Parts: sequence; structure tokens; C-alpha cells
Amino acid sequence: MQTLAHFGDGGPGPWILLFPLIWALVIAGGVTLLRRAGRRGPGRRGAPDDSPITVLGHRFASGEIDEDEYWRRLSVLDERFGRTGKGGAA
Repeated sequence: MQTLAHFGDGGPGPWILLFPLIWALVIAGGVTLLRRAGRRGPGRRGAPDDSPITVLGHRFASGEIDEDEYWRRLSVLDERFGRTGKGGAA
């Protein structure tokens, strides 16, 4: 047991190099987990921002569709998803 703790002249053995390696792996794992969580973002699970009404609002806001088409499609979505009224969808 004494030979594992001391190497040659009484200093620490080569096993001491494992500690920085272990800490590097722990830190790299933590950074990887944080990056993955950051990519997902707070609202990515279930993605409520990807609802058809929201997508329609974004298309209207960007100018892809005009106001008449927006209201026509919104009325169809209101019937399907149970929204009442014609409040702003975006």
C-alpha cells in the first residue's frame, strides 16, 4: 500500500494525474448538459408557439397573407380549436 501512495523519492505516485482528468470530465459533462438545455430553451417542450393559430398570426404579420385571408383562416381554426371571438392570434 505504501508504494501506491509514494513514488520513488517519497512524492505522490503517477495516480495523482487521474484527479485533474476526473475533474476535466466532470466539467465537460456539466458544460455539455448546460448547452443542451440552452438549445432546447424554456418553451421547446410541447412547443405551444407552434400552434396553428400562432403560425397564422406570424404569416399575417410577415405579409405572406392579407387580412381577408387571415380572418377567413382564423374562423376555420376557431371552429376546429374552440377559440371564441376574433382577438389577435399572434
